[in-house]
Amino acid sequence: MNRPLEGITVVTLEHAIAAPFCTRQLADLGARVIKVERPGSGDFARAYDARVRGMASHFVWANRSKESLTLDVKHPEAQKVLARLLEEADVLVQNLAPGAAARLGLSFDALHPTHPKLIVCDISGYGDGGPYRDKKAYDLLIQSESGFLSVTGSPDEPAKAGCSIADIAAAMYAYSNILAALLQRGRTGLGSRIDVSMLESMVEWMGFPLYYAFDGAAPPPRAGASHATIEPYGPFEARGGTAVMLGLQNEREWAAFCKLVLLQPDLASDERFASNARRVAHREALRAIILATFAELTADDVVQRLEQAQIANARVNNMHGVWAHPQLKARGRWTEVSTPQGPIPALLPPGRAQADGVRMDGVPGLGEHTDAILQALGWSAEAMEAMRREGAI
Repeated sequence: MNRPLEGITVVTLEHAIAAPFCTRQLADLGARVIKVERPGSGDFARAYDARVRGMASHFVWANRSKESLTLDVKHPEAQKVLARLLEEADVLVQNLAPGAAARLGLSFDALHPTHPKLIVCDISGYGDGGPYRDKKAYDLLIQSESGFLSVTGSPDEPAKAGCSIADIAAAMYAYSNILAALLQRGRTGLGSRIDVSMLESMVEWMGFPLYYAFDGAAPPPRAGASHATIEPYGPFEARGGTAVMLGLQNEREWAAFCKLVLLQPDLASDERFASNARRVAHREALRAIILATFAELTADDVVQRLEQAQIANARVNNMHGVWAHPQLKARGRWTEVSTPQGPIPALLPPGRAQADGVRMDGVPGLGEHTDAILQALGWSAEAMEAMRREGAI
């Protein structure tokens, strides 16, 4: 198999989501990812929950196709192993506590003179520098600092995202920057340093609300699952309590919605609703009209009318609905990966059309590959046993 990153070795000192999701995607493309974990406990995300046959949901999602190597990176013998690994590595990724990697001699400045081709990617909450550099940063805290909570939730109460959106944002920027750094190294022969902060990643994703509030203008209000600045755009309940999500983008769609969905064509010219800005201003009155119509229709009836009018719509799925989603099934997007507790389903990475072009290896047990890695680096069985007795591995 000739995958894009075959031959690339990534050494990662990682935990939680941001770095692991970044490196898992490198593994998807064929990179060898060696995940260094603390002996005995490992990545603390292993213990977040036990929802997947006794394993943590976060961990199985973000750590397939990796090799798990247990090392106490503060132990002198373990540091020798890490040094040998870095001699063969192309990329070092870390999201340890602020300053921890530098104290271990793993900063770009410390490594570059002896490892000029090595790419070093540091992922942190706030970046290397500034008054927030040493602050602890977890996903919800960054959602708060970035302003995300100010625009998410109901008018009465903010709400966090239902997934680790700040971690994921940082992971995606780390992933894309590493790919760019590998391309650059192909031209220059030199590695580079990548400094990704969760705060900056999330603030970039907040570009629309930021510019909407430009120059002191009022920011977009919290609008629940509805769109803050477009109406109608959001969930509307049909008969039986099932919600249908719909969204209008222009006046042509508004006229079609009135005629073919609400069966009230004259509503299109009602002064209260004659433009998007007016519909937003009279949001509650419009929603009452829509809900009164939908109360007489099943969700299937509503969707049928919306499709006839060519109005964008969607089901409000829960997780069980997503597992069974007919579109994912029709496109063959599910496969299986192995785990220490048996095979589990896994979604093929978006953008990779053919299953045989993606690496989908197993989720590693803690320290599963320690002996094989050390043996390949030249450590004897006796030396490994001594290191185990000392807690180095």
